[in-house]
Amino acid sequence: MAQKKLISKRPSNWLLSIRNVLICVLVLIALIVASRRLMSLTGIIKTYINPKFGEFDSGFKLHPFLTFLHIVPGILFIVLAPLQFINSIRVKYIRMHRILGWFVATAATIIGVTALVMSFKLSIGGATETSATVIFAVFFLFALFKAIYHIRKHEMLLHREWMIRMFSIGLAIASVRPIVGLFFAFSNLSPHQFFGIAFWLGFSIHLIVAECWIRFYNYK
Repeated sequence: MAQKKLISKRPSNWLLSIRNVLICVLVLIALIVASRRLMSLTGIIKTYINPKFGEFDSGFKLHPFLTFLHIVPGILFIVLAPLQFINSIRVKYIRMHRILGWFVATAATIIGVTALVMSFKLSIGGATETSATVIFAVFFLFALFKAIYHIRKHEMLLHREWMIRMFSIGLAIASVRPIVGLFFAFSNLSPHQFFGIAFWLGFSIHLIVAECWIRFYNYK
């Protein structure tokens, strides 16, 4: 009965196109941010120093191993997770879908755990940012384990529902960047003041969109 309640209408082609474009843009942003961070840590490029606020993210240099342990699986997750939602792969290449799923699950577990640690060691926005990253990291891990639980019970729609939630939270970090940019451009607040707000906005928007999609368009 619970499975039937999750079945809803299929989204229109134009809505699917908008969704796919937005996902591609966010994936690209996430890859650019992660690559820049890795190149900065390895000395390939110089660390950016804001003319007004200075080097406000120097904490990453103090914990390079933790940063690498978070970013490298993050790149793997951001590249592989979207493939799990492609129908042609899921239906025609079920073995590949399952193998990629375990790679995604492993990467997601590392991301979630390291995010919790980084919340207390590398916070730029103080308690506001830490509260956002801790709460959503816990939810991210919970959604991952729920997705695994339901697929092992062959509850496909419930599995997909929790995968959507997990992926939306994982991708939210890419939306935080444009929000941060807007604060830089249109406010007089320092990064220490607005980073926490940006994280809360980014994660909350993604979770709301995910819940709306699940409610109306979680179809077979």
